[in-house]
Amino acid sequence: MTPLRNATSTTQAGTTRAGRVDAGQDEYRGAHGGARPDQDRAFVRRAMRLPLLSPEEEVALARAWREHQDQTALHKLVAPHMRLVISTAVRFRHYGLPVSDLIQEGNLGLMQAAARFEPEREVRFSTYAAWWIRAAIQDFVLRNWSIVRTGTTAAHKSLFFNLRRLRARIERGGPDALTPEGRRQLARQLNVTESDVLHMEGRLAAGDRSLNATLSEDGESNWQDMLVDDRPDPEAVAMQQRDSRLKARWLGEAMAELPERERRILQARFFSEHGTTLERLGTSMGISKERVRQLEAQALTRLRRRLSDIPGLQPH
Repeated sequence: MTPLRNATSTTQAGTTRAGRVDAGQDEYRGAHGGARPDQDRAFVRRAMRLPLLSPEEEVALARAWREHQDQTALHKLVAPHMRLVISTAVRFRHYGLPVSDLIQEGNLGLMQAAARFEPEREVRFSTYAAWWIRAAIQDFVLRNWSIVRTGTTAAHKSLFFNLRRLRARIERGGPDALTPEGRRQLARQLNVTESDVLHMEGRLAAGDRSLNATLSEDGESNWQDMLVDDRPDPEAVAMQQRDSRLKARWLGEAMAELPERERRILQARFFSEHGTTLERLGTSMGISKERVRQLEAQALTRLRRRLSDIPGLQPH
């Protein structure tokens, strides 16, 4: 990921209430401790201290950017809103991803908001940008929280980000795992199935595990050795191929014994890539559709009788 100090060149947007500025800065420090580079902390301090824009200034800058592609106006519009990106990013720090990466993704959402913002709708830019910032960060979390894709639908995405909070509210500080009644209640609130809740509970409770991790201290076996291969073994595959060849040969011999007209009907109806209708066959053969149906039934009866004479073969 690009260091945070380079994010200033991309100039993204977001604003928040003035009372949350110091709180967001404190949360960022708490998430990183003293391990973050001084440049990153300086970047956060600068972003938090930029003055907020008035509604009139927002409208003027947004129009200058949209109508004249004024890069300076874009920078002035988005720079004061970096605090919204930071405060949103730190709320997702519990998913185990670097806050600096979350901020970078929030910056992308901020730029999307700046590109689509319509000042004539009389909505503050911070209100509009908050949705784009949160969506970008949530998508980044879903893509990077696990090597297995999580939250592939809107319902599952909502379940992923709300399960812990709603579980704590439903169980009121009780056991970590949901009770059956709590699971039903949560499924109703989020409009998902109980099996979805159970599956997401398991995903959040267990992290990724390498298949090459050893099962014991001797290191002679690993998790990969415990996987079951559901594919048929080579002997079964060979037997299946042999049976298919035999059945194809027997069917070909039985078809060869049919009268030419009946054989033509079966081939057109069941053995061509695109099955032919009775009416079309009747037209091409100069007979009625009903006569074609009778010949088809007669040919199938002959075919079943011939194949039933073969020991061990049950014709369908």
